[in-house]
Amino acid sequence: MTIDIDAINKAREEIRETYLKDAGERPPTSARGVHHVALLSSDVRQTIEFYQGLLEFPLTEIFENRDYAGSNHFFFDIGAGNLLAFFDMPGLDLGPYAEVLGGLHHLCISVEPERWEHLRGKLDAAGVEYLLESKTSIYFRDPDGARLELLADPLGEMYGNKVL
Repeated sequence: MTIDIDAINKAREEIRETYLKDAGERPPTSARGVHHVALLSSDVRQTIEFYQGLLEFPLTEIFENRDYAGSNHFFFDIGAGNLLAFFDMPGLDLGPYAEVLGGLHHLCISVEPERWEHLRGKLDAAGVEYLLESKTSIYFRDPDGARLELLADPLGEMYGNKVL
């Protein structure tokens, strides 16, 4: 399969020209923010130990999933009023994590640079493999295979670019 980079770049520029407005020209968003992003967990305790114990995202609540009896719905504080949620689905044999069209590629969470260094040390100590990118970004997988990114850039910025 050959990829035509010139055609991709041309299409990107056409999309930018058609849809992207300067900050002063954009209408206000209709949203208040991300309430929560929900992922699946194969093991509630393992997920809590990873996200609360290793990544230091406090568990804020756990209750029964209203859509599936016996399933837990639980939440972690990831800052700025945002939550990361999980469902376990006991008895459904959902299989391993897979990247598919329309699925999760990765979840990027911004942390202060000092906290980024601290968490990187914890990942090292725990033997969690990761990819270091651009000296401010770490990509790694959670116990169920979901890809995460810890980014030391401020919210609304990425690798020196303003994205908001």
